[in-house]
Amino acid sequence: MLRHCLTLDLKDDAAAIAEYKRYHTKIWAEVRKSLVDAGVLEMEIYLLGTRMFMIMDVADDFSLSAKAAADAANAKVQEWEAIMGGLQQPLPGSRPGQRWVPMELVFRLSEQ
Repeated sequence: MLRHCLTLDLKDDAAAIAEYKRYHTKIWAEVRKSLVDAGVLEMEIYLLGTRMFMIMDVADDFSLSAKAAADAANAKVQEWEAIMGGLQQPLPGSRPGQRWVPMELVFRLSEQ
């Protein structure tokens, strides 16, 4: 099993943050299916202020680029992403159009 850790900011707006949380109390079935079908085994999103941190545990054959391609062809996922995009803001230093940014692993207890 592999793990991906990504980060992103929400807009600094209490209503936008509340809306984001509300959407994530019960994600759309099509969005959940797209995650499972792509090989996402578990996903957690944490929030501190406006900064989010996502942990994705994925199958060994999971591919971020394949997931992005499948999402681009899924109208319901694109609708979800458009709504989420309106609540999110890019991180400083991210590429144009980039939202979730992979984080660098700097420490693992089991390797010490």
